[in-house]
Amino acid sequence: MSHVKKVLTYKNKIVFEKVKIPYFKRMPKISHDDEACFMFIIEGEFSVRTPNEFISYNKEKGLLAKCIDFFFETTHIQRATSEYVEVIGVLLHPTILEELFQFDIKKSNHKVDYNVTQIQVNGLMTVFKESLNILLDNPELADDDLIKTKLKEFVLLMSKTQNAPTQLDFLSAMFKRNVSEFTATINDNLFSNLSIDEFAHLCGMSISSFKRKFKNVFQQSPKKYILKMKLEKACKDLESSQNRISDIAYDCGFETISTFNRSFKKQFGKSPSKYRLDVIA
Repeated sequence: MSHVKKVLTYKNKIVFEKVKIPYFKRMPKISHDDEACFMFIIEGEFSVRTPNEFISYNKEKGLLAKCIDFFFETTHIQRATSEYVEVIGVLLHPTILEELFQFDIKKSNHKVDYNVTQIQVNGLMTVFKESLNILLDNPELADDDLIKTKLKEFVLLMSKTQNAPTQLDFLSAMFKRNVSEFTATINDNLFSNLSIDEFAHLCGMSISSFKRKFKNVFQQSPKKYILKMKLEKACKDLESSQNRISDIAYDCGFETISTFNRSFKKQFGKSPSKYRLDVIA
């Protein structure tokens, strides 16, 4: 199945969209750097990896995200639930919002303690999702006035859901990123299977800047340090748990058991299974 996308635009910017894609392992966010967003899940399940969190979403949980860098990911369990993921997205552009509500987003000091969060989808949120679904399937119904009305309705719903003092405060908070400290981002994602390029993206840095920063902080290249930490965790898990070696490899962030076995033997001179037997003996 190929990628399917339906959109509604206002002032030449996409504000509502319905996206249907085959299941994937990992992909960057689909919104632009200056856009906050909300997503309803129509079909399937996925998770979101931010610099410091890994959060799962399904049909009952909507995704509210500030304008930060993050990845969509799926586990093998999530991929078993459906052949594809389908979502309805609401994209929040600061220039459009300031025009619609006649205020300056920068004038509010309101903040929230997340970059990405879950929103329970029920009641009025479900009705709103269904109305967007109808409009996206029948774009001829959606003129500028109706699109503006739906945007205002969404902001009102979300400001109430988030207990924001005002609509201005809710919107303003969506464009104030909670900055993640570099070391915390690395440590919080050590045992993922992120590539060095993906680590750099999650940190909002170019590859060269990321590698330079990483070496200054950890005194090793990203590849060497991350592999060392994964293997150290693998040793502890082999010693302290009865989990299958394949599960330990996955939990430590290795893509395949063969890669894990090869890396482990190169580092310790023996296979993971032999290491475990020697520890028990």
